[in-house]
Formats: sequence, structure tokens, C-alpha cells
Amino acid sequence: MSNIVWELDFYSRPVLDEDRKKRWEVLICESPNSIDRSPDTLFKYAQYCSSKTVNSLWLREAIENAIAEAETTPKKIRFFRRQMNNMIVKACEDIGINPVPSRRTYALNQWLADRIVNFYPQESGYDLKTANTPSVQYPPLNAIPLPDAVRGDQGDKWLLVSLAAADFNDMKDWDIAFEESFSLSLLDIKPDTTIPGLIIYSPRANPLAAWMSGLEMGYLHLEKVMRPQLRLETALSDSWTLINLTNKETVKQAEDFEAAKQKANGVHFVAVQSNPDSETFAGFWLLKE
Repeated sequence: MSNIVWELDFYSRPVLDEDRKKRWEVLICESPNSIDRSPDTLFKYAQYCSSKTVNSLWLREAIENAIAEAETTPKKIRFFRRQMNNMIVKACEDIGINPVPSRRTYALNQWLADRIVNFYPQESGYDLKTANTPSVQYPPLNAIPLPDAVRGDQGDKWLLVSLAAADFNDMKDWDIAFEESFSLSLLDIKPDTTIPGLIIYSPRANPLAAWMSGLEMGYLHLEKVMRPQLRLETALSDSWTLINLTNKETVKQAEDFEAAKQKANGVHFVAVQSNPDSETFAGFWLLKE
């Protein structure tokens, strides 16, 4: 099985057919899972679907067509629309591909946003009244504590830091056990952009990083309404309490982190190390909110 990951959206578009019904479309693109992967080299596949044939069988055939065109089978397919869960899951599982609900559909979101502005308005039957934003937000659930098996108890420490975007050019040479990144050029991030991040130092660094690698990593988020904390958002709506902020100083640090994240178009990172003197990473993930 390849290490290639695809992102998929199957939904109606702001384009009407001859019966004045909205046309459906499947979009499939490759996830840019490395920092040096050029967005121009990513595989893309698009196919319209009649509203009369919207089902898992049609979607399965479309995915098989994409596989034939790409001449490779992805190890998993990410998708972000919860309302399409059953249909997408069945189509993928019938082919033997792992379907993954995810907020990590960065390339797909960029492609959809571009098509809404530059592609669909040029299509015959375009209907401005049905055009809408491609982003879908689901309210997070209550934050879940980290499992006991990966907590370092009193031995955990953390630090909010920052790197220049250009520093990530060398990421492929870093010693990292578990990691996932994406091309910053996908989001038009300039080399001098400051990218904020969180480093967790833990005596259980390897178990923590291994556990995190099994999640569909989304982004870090500062929560202040109930109890000040940095949350790790995963999958479509899962939320984990990663860091409890216990005083005004740590809350201010987290607020500065959030401000820097917004200036970097939502891009940030989380890293796991055994101690501050370590030259290796148990885990490193580049993220985007």
C-alpha cells in the first residue's frame, strides 16, 4: 500500500442542470504531506454527478476512475463533510480504502475556494444564489483529558516558541519519529513569516507522540470561556485538553500565540521532545486552523 493520502469532497455545487436541479460533483486531490511537496505536483480529479445518481455506488466508481487515472491507490481518504459520512465511508470501504473524517483537508479547501471564485461562475447553469463558502465548521465537544498512559504527570513541561517559515525548508533533515507536514507554498506563506508553535517536553515523549500520530491532527486552539487551556482539535469535532493555563502569565503567552497564528494564516506547529536538550523530536506536526 502506498503512503499517499487523498482528500475528497462529494456535494452539490452552485451549477444547475437542464432540469434546474443542482449538479453534484466529486473532487479528489492528493494531500501534500511533506514540506517540500510542490502544490503544482498534487494529483487532482473532478467529476460531475447528476442529482439523480447520488449514491455510494456512483461515488465508488468515481474513486476507482481516479485510482486508474492516478495509477496508484491511496492508503486513506480524508473528508470533512459529516453529512456525507455514510456514503463516503461505504464507497471507500467497498474499495478497501480507509475513510478518515478530518479537518486536515488543506489542499482540498484551497481548491474548493478557488473553484467557487474562478471555476463555477464560468459554468453554464451557474446560480449565484446557491453559491456558498466551502468551509464547514462543527461545534467542538467538551474537551477530553489526555489518556493516563501518555501523561507525564508532574514531569511535563511546555514552551511556546516560533520559527521563521524558511526554517522549515530543512525539516526533511530533522530527526523526527512521528511527523506530518505540508507545503507552506500551498497557503502562500512567505519565507519570513513567523510560525508559532508549542513544544511539549515529557518523560513519556515517545508514547505521547505515538498516540498523537494515531489522531487525525487538526489544530491548537486557545479556550478561555470555561477554563483557560490550549486544546488539541482532532478529527471533525474531537477536542483534547493539552495544556491547562494556570495563571495570567501563561494565558498571556497563549494569547500571543493565537495572535501570531492568525498573522500566519492559521499555520502553527506542535512538537514533542523528551527534554529541552534533546536534538531529536519524538513528534512534530505542522498544523493549520
